[in-house]
Amino acid sequence: MMPRPFRCENLNVPDRHLPAEPPQESSAIQRKVIIAACFGTFMEWYDFLTFASLATYFSVLFFPPDNPVAALLASLATFGVGMLVRPLGAALFGSLADKHGRRPVFIATIALMGVTTFCVGLLPTYAQVGLLAPALLLILRLLQGLSVGGEIGGSAVYITEHAPAGKRGAYTSVLQLMGPLGILASTFQVVLLQSLLSSEEFSAWGWRVPFLLSAVLLLISIRSRMNLHESPVFRRMRENNALSRTPLRECITDRRTLGRMALLFSCVSAGGSLLFFSSQVYTGVYLKSVVKLDPQLAGTLVMLGTLALFPLTVFCGWLSDRVGRRPVLLAGLLLGCLAILPVFKGLMHYGNPALEHFNRAVPVALFGESCAYGPFTKARNDCERNQELFVKLGVSYTLFTAQIPGQAVVRIGKAGQIDGYQPEDVKRALKSEGWPEQADPRQADRLMLTLLLMATVLPLALITGPQTAVLAELFPARTRYTAAALPHNLSAGWIGGLSPFMITLLSVKAGGALSGMWYPVVLLAAAFVIGLLFLPETRNIHLDG
Repeated sequence: MMPRPFRCENLNVPDRHLPAEPPQESSAIQRKVIIAACFGTFMEWYDFLTFASLATYFSVLFFPPDNPVAALLASLATFGVGMLVRPLGAALFGSLADKHGRRPVFIATIALMGVTTFCVGLLPTYAQVGLLAPALLLILRLLQGLSVGGEIGGSAVYITEHAPAGKRGAYTSVLQLMGPLGILASTFQVVLLQSLLSSEEFSAWGWRVPFLLSAVLLLISIRSRMNLHESPVFRRMRENNALSRTPLRECITDRRTLGRMALLFSCVSAGGSLLFFSSQVYTGVYLKSVVKLDPQLAGTLVMLGTLALFPLTVFCGWLSDRVGRRPVLLAGLLLGCLAILPVFKGLMHYGNPALEHFNRAVPVALFGESCAYGPFTKARNDCERNQELFVKLGVSYTLFTAQIPGQAVVRIGKAGQIDGYQPEDVKRALKSEGWPEQADPRQADRLMLTLLLMATVLPLALITGPQTAVLAELFPARTRYTAAALPHNLSAGWIGGLSPFMITLLSVKAGGALSGMWYPVVLLAAAFVIGLLFLPETRNIHLDG
């Protein structure tokens, strides 16, 4: 068995003072590995995030149409369910990869993702088969989540174990571009289809095209992954009979590994996933559903904002090779915590200034009792029906206790009082006070909206640049795949993946569109404090340890 190398974690010791690394693979093999691994990961993200790009359409196509707010939340929850099962995929495929090798697991995960995504494009809608439609969608989403759980995190381990010593941050940062590239490709397709098709054609069949196209990507990905080499670290462990028989049990019983898994869950992966889903996934939903921008304009703006991630992510990976992983990651967590609320407030200001002015200048009061609207239950009384109406219209309101027991009352500026639930009267009163039903494209400041979307790119890049290398560097080789993939997917699924749903739900409950943004802000602040106290420096460690 190979001797355990000395770990240099919190010391900033130059690489030349460390014991010699094992012989490096040729640059040709390393390039082949990164291309094949990145293309497969791109396909995973393209398939997985196309669902998010079409969440507002899925709410109409696959869920009961009589409650649009509940349908949107159900659509976002279905997206989140795919994230929730990611840890199961990480545990299953991670254990297989630590026992039998990285390469066969990568082939299995990409095949599962490609087939399930293609099947989404063939699904019948709610109008055709009723409740069977969301049930089938949920099953396919669960299978997608299992696939992503086996891929994301594990691919970071695989590519880091092939990376040249001293350049792991820059070399592996390319993998992090696959998420934004997946968003870019899926968003571009949706925008292109919307420009070529009428709204009726897109709703009837155009939304299926991105899912059906995944069959082509699947064939390319499987062919490229069949030619992959096994990780050199895994080969050396196998030659020395150092493989783990029960990787998951070892991770749980080893206190040091378990502590590092907790740190990865609560700090590094939590911060990256919160920023990624808040700034890259939820942004499109926010612009369409809250700011009320034209869907094509919203998709174009998200696509432009995403472009800035590419050079910054590679730069931040390179920077972490020079100054260390720890300071770069901590800077990203802090900046992200400080930027989110101002950015989303600015999106409303520059995207729909008329609606912002209305929400600020015109008081909307709702009086009622037992007024606790829930996204998955039918409104039970007039107060809850009014809550649902205001959320659908993008109107901020303040909830008060009923002045007359059992009676709901709405007061809108100077328009007078509306008793009970009278949606048409409410709309007329809102319009009389200056409420805009849709954003005026002539008032939208496209330049400022693009710059605001880019403002969240820097903190995201500061985290994702060194993140791939850190996932592998934190853990011993024999359980590395399981130890990295499980907490990473737990955090991405349970914290980051549910953030669009949680943001929307909290906004519904609080009566204000920005109220839900405190969810990522508070969690990013907690991640920063945890990292400041416990995050070690890992850039100089040897991966065979």
